[in-house]
Amino acid sequence: MKEEPVGTGAIPLSPGRVVLFGSGETSPIAGPVYESLLRRMGRSTSPRIAVLETPAGFEPNSPRVAGRIADYFRRYLAPLSPNVEVIPARKRGTPFSPDDPALLEGVLRADLVFLGPGSPSYAVGQLQGSRVWHAVTARHLLGGATVLASAAMIAAGARALPVYEIFKVGEDPHWKVGLDLMGRHGLSLILVPHWNNADGGKELDTSRCYMGRERFDVLRGLLEEDRTIVGLDESTALVIDPSEGRGEVLGMGNVTLIRSGRSSVYTAPQTFPLPELGPFRMASGRGDVAEDVWEEALSALPPSGPAVPDVPEVPAEVRRLIGKREDARTREDWSTADILRQRILASGWCVKDTSEGPVVEPTSSPTRNRR
Repeated sequence: MKEEPVGTGAIPLSPGRVVLFGSGETSPIAGPVYESLLRRMGRSTSPRIAVLETPAGFEPNSPRVAGRIADYFRRYLAPLSPNVEVIPARKRGTPFSPDDPALLEGVLRADLVFLGPGSPSYAVGQLQGSRVWHAVTARHLLGGATVLASAAMIAAGARALPVYEIFKVGEDPHWKVGLDLMGRHGLSLILVPHWNNADGGKELDTSRCYMGRERFDVLRGLLEEDRTIVGLDESTALVIDPSEGRGEVLGMGNVTLIRSGRSSVYTAPQTFPLPELGPFRMASGRGDVAEDVWEEALSALPPSGPAVPDVPEVPAEVRRLIGKREDARTREDWSTADILRQRILASGWCVKDTSEGPVVEPTSSPTRNRR
């Protein structure tokens, strides 16, 4: 394993996990995926999360789109007290350009970087070769978690499916060059969410991300032979772990792999070795990441030191009570919210309301602070 210098010392290069969502990235089923991901990274308290606006940066309400995702993280990861930052890398040639060096710090210090809905073609056009994408890549190579959903998942492949251009505008089936995040690991992937979509009902086949089987067969014929198609059903996630060399299926559906004319289907909670995706090799260097961005990424790494004692995992029932209490507070049903607070206390946990959302900590005893 290659080592990169950090000041006078050195660290092993250990790439972080990449999580792909077929859909449902901000639904209740996704919360445990994020929590498990951060805990496995040793980030069980105050993890840093960066939400990039870029895929939806062309939309006038892109700050609200990203803001809702940020609010989701604050709410569903409240027991971990996350520090969530929206990165407004919207459009090149504007004050919010993905090439603005001022936007890099939030990405480089993040434990988890999230990119989601918008346009795959726009995401590729704005991120390809940009300083922000260099930062996302560097953070991945240095151990950060990268979560890709919807448009961003498509854009991160070796080839990107121009969904809107084909499905809405009526252009002929074609592919665009993608951001190819996993190419650094020897994997040439075509990433397709909404694999089992059925919005079209009986009249219109909208599977394969709204392409339908017939049109997607045409698209398959346009791909080079060494590409592997990864189709994710809705409400399903695939965790790609380069360091462990395996993929893990989570959620409610299947992951379909199509390679060399052979199709394999994996269902949660199955795992598979990454060579199923192609000639896997774990990246051992910074590759095409700009040198100054790489140096900044190394400088942003936390100093090594004694491990911080882990906080006990919040039980599922307590998480459920926290969610119900937040719903009651939203409705201004303060009586119900107070009852739920007491039930949370009786379970051995203390909830504190902050401007960033509820913070939950274990109490010294289940009866502490009870009235």
